[in-house]
Amino acid sequence: MTTELRVLQPADWAEWYGKLERAFGGVAESAEERELYRSLTEADRSIAAWDGDECIGTAGAFSYRVSVPGGAFVPAAGVTMVSVAATHRRRGVLTSMMRRQLDDVRAWGEPLAVLTASEPAIYGRFGYGVGTQQVNVEIDTSRVRIAAPPGTDGVRLRFAPVAEAAEACEAVYLRTIGSRPGMLARTPGWERLPLLDPPSERDGASPLQCVLAERDGEVVGYVRFHTKPKWHASGPDGSIMLSDIGALDPAAYAALWRFLFEIDLTSTVRARMRPVDDPLLQLVTDIRRCGVLVRDSMYVRLVDVGAALAARTYQTPVDVVFEVEDAFCPWNEGRWRLTGDAKGASCERTADAVDLALSVGELGSAYLGGVTLSSLAGAGRVRELRGGALAEASLAFGSDVAPWLPHGF
Repeated sequence: MTTELRVLQPADWAEWYGKLERAFGGVAESAEERELYRSLTEADRSIAAWDGDECIGTAGAFSYRVSVPGGAFVPAAGVTMVSVAATHRRRGVLTSMMRRQLDDVRAWGEPLAVLTASEPAIYGRFGYGVGTQQVNVEIDTSRVRIAAPPGTDGVRLRFAPVAEAAEACEAVYLRTIGSRPGMLARTPGWERLPLLDPPSERDGASPLQCVLAERDGEVVGYVRFHTKPKWHASGPDGSIMLSDIGALDPAAYAALWRFLFEIDLTSTVRARMRPVDDPLLQLVTDIRRCGVLVRDSMYVRLVDVGAALAARTYQTPVDVVFEVEDAFCPWNEGRWRLTGDAKGASCERTADAVDLALSVGELGSAYLGGVTLSSLAGAGRVRELRGGALAEASLAFGSDVAPWLPHGF
């Protein structure tokens, strides 16, 4: 077999996307979903692998900017739509697409690549490390309440048509994207993603609903959700399934959660993709009845080690020399001296003695401040060669709030 990689041509999108659907189970998406992803696909940043006249591999890269510790937004390739036909396994197709893609990302001048993985074991060999985690919760609202802070009762809530409220919801999102590392500054068109609501994805629940939180006539928060009715012989046992929620202050946030907890005929709230330090976990009166599950979320790949490490700031002063291993992107290999603090940083090549040795995957995990270098060292994945360097660097790389990816791509 001879595989040819080509930049995706718009005329080939339907075949390309159809092969992606087949690789992910063969269930065709709704016309609404396909139309949205056709409009969001950046063909000149997408790859099609061909075996003769058959498309047998797909990969794309959205144009994002990712928030990093210190509040800057760093250009990043949002790796997406990656698949290989089941008939072409173990032939190097995925490796060849990852090779081409990372070369392209470097040529585009983007220091980072990020992705969400369908299977966690796939991308480590290409230098990606788990950079953010998420929590999923299933809360028994018949037993758990919200301990609302002062000012919650002063927030006005009202239902609003989903489409009509979309602009106000997006405005809240845009005001919060710098509040945590890992959040995405998106190109136009992405504001349509939270509005996708195909019946096939509701699992018997209601169409998407929206409630706005207001204070003095200003929208200060929103929640979008589905209600899934259920009845037992003993009475109602419905569920609320959170789509997304955002607020500009603690009182508005608490008011929206309290609303969800108190919807009639329901006894469960289910939420996915929440930050691991979500204030919700401090608002609930009984964390044991919240079914908290932690899992991996966004994977981070430093495409340009020097530019990426210099683009963020550091909690405490740091001056450390890394010996970086990166067989897949050898331009990153070797020694880098990072100096920085809360005001800025530089990262340059050096011949100085090594303080810490690690692979680029470990740097990706630690980059957004959600995984400590000390925990990676405890797993044998970071080696300390100068006493004290590990504690110094691990503290400096941290973030006051956990990094968080608010939605998939």
